[in-house]
Amino acid sequence: MTEKNTKNKNLVPRPPIVVVMGHIDHGKSTLLDYIRKTATTEKEVGGITQHLSAYEAVCEVAGENRKITFLDTPGHEAFFSIRERGSKVADIALLIISAEDGLKPQTIEALNYIRKENMPYIVVLNKIDKPSANVDKVKQSLAEQEVLVEGWGGTVPVVAISAKKGDGVSDLLEIIALQADVLELVGDVAVKASGFVIESNMNPQQGVSGTLIIKNGTLKKGDYAACEGSFVPIRAIQNFAGVQVETATFSSPIKLLGWSEVPRVGSQFQTFASKQEALLFAEKKELAPEEVTQIENNEGTFFPIVLKADTVSSLEAIVYELQKLSGLKIRVKIVSKGIGQINETDVRSALTSKARLIGFNVETQKNAGSLALRENLSIKMYTLIYDLVDAMKKEVEEATPQETVETILGLAKILRVFSTNKDKQVVGARVENGIIKSGGVVKIFRREAQIGEGKIRELQIQKIKATEINEGQEFGMMIESKIELVPSDTIQSVALVRQ
Repeated sequence: MTEKNTKNKNLVPRPPIVVVMGHIDHGKSTLLDYIRKTATTEKEVGGITQHLSAYEAVCEVAGENRKITFLDTPGHEAFFSIRERGSKVADIALLIISAEDGLKPQTIEALNYIRKENMPYIVVLNKIDKPSANVDKVKQSLAEQEVLVEGWGGTVPVVAISAKKGDGVSDLLEIIALQADVLELVGDVAVKASGFVIESNMNPQQGVSGTLIIKNGTLKKGDYAACEGSFVPIRAIQNFAGVQVETATFSSPIKLLGWSEVPRVGSQFQTFASKQEALLFAEKKELAPEEVTQIENNEGTFFPIVLKADTVSSLEAIVYELQKLSGLKIRVKIVSKGIGQINETDVRSALTSKARLIGFNVETQKNAGSLALRENLSIKMYTLIYDLVDAMKKEVEEATPQETVETILGLAKILRVFSTNKDKQVVGARVENGIIKSGGVVKIFRREAQIGEGKIRELQIQKIKATEINEGQEFGMMIESKIELVPSDTIQSVALVRQ
């Protein structure tokens, strides 16, 4: 990730790219809000970050203005691959941990990625203003994960903050700047821009867009950008705030509109002076997000889904969560998936495969909506991933094949037959093992061979009605059966359990 300084006169210091990682609701976006003086968390559906977002901030550090690029990643388990992308693009990681809640599963996952990438990182203990905050307890938990922070026998920088109030944030920015200075991050302004695609999107108004992070070089209008499978003439450049700019350089997040195909998130991009060079680079095509994955012709029960989402990141996260709903008796299968509006092809695909048609933060084209209405196909729309997953979990459970399993409850021996009236008989018996329940189904055995079945209509013990009789007790019973019982017959009480 680090570019060491050489004699190249075009090399200049490059702002650090900092990825913010950690568990959901531990304060990642709130910290960025304070730094950028905005209110991003209020704009996020459900108050959570559902995409990987990139922001530039100019921060005052030791009296000097320093530019820092922040990548805000979702903390929920569903956004597994998004966090991995953020760690590969960034130079420094902030591991945000609530001093109130401590380490959580996604905290450990983020830590493992940081270690895997051998990335410099800073432990940030947030929410120190909370009454139940316990900084030492969190440091102890980190030590158990073999993370020794400064002051606890280690060298990993640690800073305690309140993202809500701003306490300790200036100290954090100074540590980030110090880390960047140690890394000696540099870039060459004279070369064509290159970097990574961190998000892609498609909508009717803007067409196909891609959000990029520039790792080196300068991006300018008139050039062409290309990644695996897609290219775009650079006619307009938007910065992270949506403002048009003439040029952009390293560490800056920018958006380009008008790609030939949806750019593959996580792929590297390059810029070129000519369209021909860009097309040659783009020919290294891998799986495109809009390509359809059909159900294999395997045996078993499937729960088919046609899925459309607003961005590749959302699509990845939803597919990841939906596939976890598969069980031994039913498998969730994505018949087709893609980004952008729900169209007629999606509706026809759902009709053909009898699949659920789901949209996440997208709209339905008018002709597609009309077709779905005519065919009585329900299009389920969601804006929050948890609502989508919860709804599909319930439907998968309802669609899971049920098996009826017979369970033996108990065994009783007929001692005496008191009366017989058509199919109803009153007998005396003793429970040999288990229990006998009123209303239950019984199998009738004579000399160890089953001769028929019956149903218990009433139980009595010492002439008092009972719902069940336990082992060793003698009782009276009215049983309904076409088989005429005789002493020494046995009845086996069974229950049919669906599972």
